[in-house]
Amino acid sequence: MYFVYVLFSLKDKKLYIGYSDNLESRISQHMMGKVSATKHRLPLQLIYYEAYLYKQDAKGREKFLKGGSGHRYLKKQLARFYHEHS
Repeated sequence: MYFVYVLFSLKDKKLYIGYSDNLESRISQHMMGKVSATKHRLPLQLIYYEAYLYKQDAKGREKFLKGGSGHRYLKKQLARFYHEHS
């Protein structure tokens, strides 16, 4: 199983989007500051994830979510979260 996930930085109020084949372990690495892309943006909160059977599907979804259409999708999908954190 492969996962695409979205983290929210409580420090800078921005999103981080990634993918992994071990969601629990990867999120733990982020939370402990062991990922260079997010270590200066702690604390983080996991706000969304999706599961895929195939790696290429997860990578494609990650790429989509990182783009303009993907950000619009996330804003719509997570409307309540955005409303509470804006």
